[in-house]
Amino acid sequence: MDITTREMKSPEVRPETPARSFELQEGNSEHSSRRKKLGTHFIESDDRRTALGGGYREGATPVDIHRKPIADLSKTGGWIAAFFIFGTEITERMAYFGLSVNMVAFMFYVMHRPFSSSANAVNIFLGISQASSVIGGFLADAYLGRYWTIAIFTTIYLAGLTGITLCATMKMLVPKQEDCDQIRLLLGSCEPAKNWQMIYLYTALYVTGFGSAGIRPCVSAFGADQFDERSRDYKSHLDRFFNFFYLSVTTGAIVAFTAVVYIQMEHGWGSAFGSLAIAMGISNMIFFLGTPLYRHRLPGGSPLTRVAQVLVAAFLKRHASFDSSNLVGLYELPGKKSAIKGSSKIAHTDDFRCLDMAALELKEDGSDPDPWRLCTVTQVEEVKILLRLIPVTACTIMLNLVLTEYLTLSVQQAYTLNTHLGHLKLPVTCMPVFPGLSIFLLLSLYYLIFVPVSRRITGHPHGASQLQRVGIGLAISIVSVTWAAIFERYRRHYAIEHGYEFNFLTAMPELSAFWLLIQYCLIGMAEVFCIVGLLEFLYEEAPDAMRSIGSAYAAVAGGLGCFLATILNSIIKFVTCNEKEGGGESWLAQNINTGRFDYLYWLLAALSVINFCAFLYSSRRYQYRAKQEIMQVMEEAGK
Repeated sequence: MDITTREMKSPEVRPETPARSFELQEGNSEHSSRRKKLGTHFIESDDRRTALGGGYREGATPVDIHRKPIADLSKTGGWIAAFFIFGTEITERMAYFGLSVNMVAFMFYVMHRPFSSSANAVNIFLGISQASSVIGGFLADAYLGRYWTIAIFTTIYLAGLTGITLCATMKMLVPKQEDCDQIRLLLGSCEPAKNWQMIYLYTALYVTGFGSAGIRPCVSAFGADQFDERSRDYKSHLDRFFNFFYLSVTTGAIVAFTAVVYIQMEHGWGSAFGSLAIAMGISNMIFFLGTPLYRHRLPGGSPLTRVAQVLVAAFLKRHASFDSSNLVGLYELPGKKSAIKGSSKIAHTDDFRCLDMAALELKEDGSDPDPWRLCTVTQVEEVKILLRLIPVTACTIMLNLVLTEYLTLSVQQAYTLNTHLGHLKLPVTCMPVFPGLSIFLLLSLYYLIFVPVSRRITGHPHGASQLQRVGIGLAISIVSVTWAAIFERYRRHYAIEHGYEFNFLTAMPELSAFWLLIQYCLIGMAEVFCIVGLLEFLYEEAPDAMRSIGSAYAAVAGGLGCFLATILNSIIKFVTCNEKEGGGESWLAQNINTGRFDYLYWLLAALSVINFCAFLYSSRRYQYRAKQEIMQVMEEAGK
């Protein structure tokens, strides 16, 4: 039996009409042998979101902090509100990068832990701070809203930073530092930190990481919420917002790699970590000062519950037949409003047709259906969208893995190189500032150079689409890690030739650390294109009531990159230490001059190429939601 569905119009007289289903019509006999699309166009044309902005969708209208409609939108939101939010991201990134670089050195020099275990501990911290973002995204979309989620988790972040500051300032929380010179450090004979001291430090560190769970997925989405979807410049504002947002990320990183490092060198570890806590406290106050200006979106209830309901309902009806006389149609509420608070309706698509069973209404469902047996089309489409976003996001995990390796391993490289810039000697921990500077420069020139040039090539109004920018970033990362492998091979050969093989903490005066700038600047460019494009892509494509979770996808990809970096390092250490009879030097030996970091970089380059091919396949198959809606409007107009 061939079936099609007809459009459902909103009731004009009785908006309180109870939920009903889409009725099915018989297809023409000439088409009975073909299986038609199970399409249903239930959103009226004036309720669709267009590229130019056509008004707020029903159920997605901004509200104030008391969850009441805003009478005059012109007095709220916009760039002024967004700048209050930028401060939170700057300080969170300051703390993140300040800890990621300085904590490895702190654990080695103060807590007397080996470089490898210190790097792994920091990688876990980086992973927790990003992967736990899905928790913050869930709470924001389900119950708290983005504003209160940011407020609560910035407080947790501040508590963690305070704990780390206490560890660096109180002698009882660190091992004895007397009689521990560089030679004893190299030999590993300094008194190591006691177990309870490490437990305290790890607890404070991971509390800080957990604090970012509510910041990372919500700040970018909350900032984007401040712009008016009714404006014709909405897409342009959104594009610029995400570039400025990542500029604030870069600003935080630059401050961490310069000012915080300077404070550490001049005033000690306690002052350095304390400065991060003070900055976070100040940013919290600035964030709260902007409260009257913010626009909010209503949380839509537990997204995980809605996802679970779709999966359960689809499973229970997996044997239902479209030919059954018991079939009523696809279930959706009448009118423009969605059953999901804070969301508009979503048109039906033909992907993941097995999930459509969850919206298949049978006569036995009755007038008051069980939500675990029957879901609306919008609810089913939410799940489909979340699934469609996974392949593209997963392809960015590799870039995050490379970034993690750079943050930890390149510090060891820099210790063996000359870091003098003229008469000025830069601290090793300042080296990662150069990717930040390259990002800052590129973002500053983005609209002046890249957009006009690429617009002529691609014809795209913004120079390149979101997925094209992600692809450009992944391609540049391959070039960066390839150069890293080439230079590390040269650096190691130079060290052995000139008698530095066993002096891995002694700088080689004739070999400048600024050769590292090439890989640093390239990976900075890769970040700009890939991460900024991904953040904008996820915000635009995610369901209305799941935008925090959509933004959390990027953070989860970052967290998985950190965890995979730790796993990869552990596997390499295990395998390469036993590749020779009787054991041998690991690729990741503490003495970088006897290890083979160049082999690791070549491995990362090969994995990056494979990952890039996977991205090309995924991106070619992906269809933007705006394009889907335009096609559906055209199909509807042709009926």
